[in-house]
Amino acid sequence: MNQEQFDKVKNGKGFIAALDQSGGSTPKALLAYGVQEDAYSSEDEMFDLVHEMRTRIITSPSFNSDQILGAILFEQTMDREIEGKYTSEYLADKGIVPFLKVDKGLADEKDGVQLMKPIPELDKLLERANERGVFGTKMRSNILEPNENGIKEVVDQQFEVGKQILAAGLMPIIEPEVNVYSDNKEKSEQILKEEIEKHLDQLTDDQQVMLKLSIPTNANEYKSLIEHPRVLRVVALSGGYSRDEANEKLKKNDGLIASFSRALASDLNVNQSDQEFDQKLKEAVDTIYDASVNKE
Repeated sequence: MNQEQFDKVKNGKGFIAALDQSGGSTPKALLAYGVQEDAYSSEDEMFDLVHEMRTRIITSPSFNSDQILGAILFEQTMDREIEGKYTSEYLADKGIVPFLKVDKGLADEKDGVQLMKPIPELDKLLERANERGVFGTKMRSNILEPNENGIKEVVDQQFEVGKQILAAGLMPIIEPEVNVYSDNKEKSEQILKEEIEKHLDQLTDDQQVMLKLSIPTNANEYKSLIEHPRVLRVVALSGGYSRDEANEKLKKNDGLIASFSRALASDLNVNQSDQEFDQKLKEAVDTIYDASVNKE
């Protein structure tokens, strides 16, 4: 594991950009960017267009290591190039720590949650990630109800796969998302925190993980997780909130930094000039950075 990148993620000021839309979420991301579905006729063309969008973001002067600690990539983005370099290597050269989304989507809802689908050939993917200079990974589950058995299953699965990732020399971002519009979100968060703490306490002294969580209903609900010695960093997803709303909620949580996706790119459009695009991206980066480092 790259020590310089480890120190940057642990101690750096800034946030992590989530550029990892994949599969079913890609058409929505393109539509939000102003690319209509009739602009492509195959999955290959769709992924070409989304790589153009991500390339435009990553190469923008507004996307810089002064404010952005890391970026999460989709597998195809990792395997593609920007200006003759693999995307992960381009990011690293820019001083931005590369992460990789490794999950294959969500299973059907059961017991108020959606577990991750199986991840076939994960070891091969992790080997390729190491070859590409990737620092860590991310994997998402979804919690819809405060069902103790369901939430326990989610956390058990996340940490089981997380240990496989640690064994490969990579840093896992464990992401058991609590749906921000679910009923009794507060109760789900309390159960989730207790389950995560159980697993953290079982890690060895040389093991650390990162957590990516929904911004909690009660400010500083996750303070004990942020301060846990087995946690490198806790980041927050925007979860469908507008950028302004997500930023306001984030500011109330000490030590919690952003890892936003839609809230980062919501004002970007394919038809903008480079100057307009860079300015809109700068406005987003500035406000998300401010919410991550300046707390109320």
